[in-house]
Amino acid sequence: MSHDPMHGDEPLTDEAVVAATQEWLEKAVIGLNLCPFAKAVHAKRQVRYVVSQAADEEGLLQDLLHELQLLASADPGDIETTLLVHPYVLRDFLDYNDFLDIADAAVEELELDGVLQVASFHPQYQFAESAPDDMANFSNRAPFPTLHLLREDSVDKAVEAFPDADRIYETNIAALRRLGPDGWRALWRK
Repeated sequence: MSHDPMHGDEPLTDEAVVAATQEWLEKAVIGLNLCPFAKAVHAKRQVRYVVSQAADEEGLLQDLLHELQLLASADPGDIETTLLVHPYVLRDFLDYNDFLDIADAAVEELELDGVLQVASFHPQYQFAESAPDDMANFSNRAPFPTLHLLREDSVDKAVEAFPDADRIYETNIAALRRLGPDGWRALWRK
C-alpha cells in the first residue's frame, strides 16, 4: 500500500533515492497539503537532500551529527531544512523509532536544543494505538527512512502565521482517510 520504490526496477542510486523522495514531497506532502509550510521552501529550493550510505546506526549517527552542524551554520536562505534519507539502515520501523531518542540526544549533545529538531518519516510509519493499515499513518510514510532536520524558529514562525496550525494533524487524517488506499496508490501511477 505504501509507495516503495525500493521494490521497483530502478537501481538504488543516490539519484534514484533523491528522485523518489522529491516525488513523495511533491505528490504527497505538497500535493495533498499534508504540510502547508513545505511548498514555499521547496519552490525556493531551500531543501537539502542527503542520502546516507550508512549501513549501521553508528554510521547514521555520524551523518546526522554532520548534517545538524551544517544546517545550524548554514544561511536559512540557502538551506532551510534537510532531509537525511537513509535507505540502508533502520528499515524496520521499531528500530527506527528507537533511534529517534538517539537523534534527539545528538541535538542536545551539539547544544542545538531549541535551535534544531528532528522529525521522522518511514515507509512503515505507525502512530501509537493505530492499526498498521490506518490511512492516518500515511502522513508520515516516506519512500525511505528519513530524518527531517528543521529549524525551530522557522517552525515557530510558520505556526504563528498559519491559522489553526494545531489542527493540521486532524485535517491530514481526515484527508488521507477520504483518499483511502486506492487513492494513495493512484498518486504513484505514472
